[in-house]
Amino acid sequence: MRVNVLFFGLLRDLVGRSEDTLDLPDGARLGTVFDHYASQFPRLDEMAGSIALAHNQEFSDLEAVLGDGDEIALMPPVSGGSVGLDGRWIASAAEEDGSFFALTREPIDTRRLVEHVLDGSDGAVITFEGVVRNHSKGRRTSFLDYECYAPMALKTMRQLGREVAGDYAIHRIAIVHRLGRLQISEASVAIVVVSAHRKSAYEASLEAINRLKRLVPIWKKEHFEDGEVWVEGEWAESIPRPAGTPQ
Repeated sequence: MRVNVLFFGLLRDLVGRSEDTLDLPDGARLGTVFDHYASQFPRLDEMAGSIALAHNQEFSDLEAVLGDGDEIALMPPVSGGSVGLDGRWIASAAEEDGSFFALTREPIDTRRLVEHVLDGSDGAVITFEGVVRNHSKGRRTSFLDYECYAPMALKTMRQLGREVAGDYAIHRIAIVHRLGRLQISEASVAIVVVSAHRKSAYEASLEAINRLKRLVPIWKKEHFEDGEVWVEGEWAESIPRPAGTPQ
């Protein structure tokens, strides 16, 4: 059987490609794929404790049994990252309750996002924007590049949105993340939460950005005057990684 393998961020640079096809025997498991590339690129084995793997756009451990045509993704730690609501999205999803999630390469219009989720029953609206700053760890930042595993990123954003809505007394939530090249002071992510009262909206907004930075497969590369680097964050503890997973 044959599977398609995707590499993102730092791992793409390490293996020198963004995707590959791999022929495997029937009954092969996800661990077989990881071992194949780790044998060619020892740095992958060294990073095993921080790499997450996805099987058909779902986080998975090494014991997952593969099938012909499956899609596998090897993902480094996430980067803890004018369009209206007119369909010009890389990917988007609207929930039955009016919540909204999207990925875009255009500037995020937060006001339009508020107008989309706000209605007369709401007494509070909280907006959060994560913006590009001009420095990082003592180095002056020129600009950032964001990339993601789009289908899985959108799916994960929707899931965390539902979970946050279930954990806090809010009415609706919207999350939009921008991809591509961003200049200083541009917004990389916008989160809008509407509710009857301000406390639950504040708490839900904070929880949403904290979960996004550790669960959604989005990566950023920082560019400086003297070089560039992929930003390494940290996966949530619930995400399985090759290190410590039964072989």
